[in-house]
Amino acid sequence: MGLTIAQLTQAIRTKVDMGMETVVAENIAEHALGFFGFSNRIIDNALEPTDRNLFYQLQDYDLLTTESEETTLWDGREWRIHYWKFKANAAAFALAAAEAAKNRGNSKDVDPYAGVYEDVPTSLWRERSGIDDGYEEPLF
Repeated sequence: MGLTIAQLTQAIRTKVDMGMETVVAENIAEHALGFFGFSNRIIDNALEPTDRNLFYQLQDYDLLTTESEETTLWDGREWRIHYWKFKANAAAFALAAAEAAKNRGNSKDVDPYAGVYEDVPTSLWRERSGIDDGYEEPLF
């Protein structure tokens, strides 16, 4: 597997939304990686329904995949075991996402709405203009 929390955090932010707060993506990454420990796959039966939903989301983001194997029980019945594992390209994608984030540097995100009101004359804004227009708000 070889994914770090930082790499998976950046991969999640890249796949979901770059505007996602880093702490939220980090919590998701830490929660997901906590199931794997030192293994490259985990058994599906170990997951609670809410955790399984998270894994389905990570599968939708093309980071996780499932696999299954069949075994024969001692009484002759076939038993299928389902596993979750990170995709082979997940580590490469996570590294690429982390590298892209590093290349963007620590530049602040530009707010596209930051200068919306810069062209509006201050005379249109009663409170900001500082000019008393004699208007008084009625009490009733």
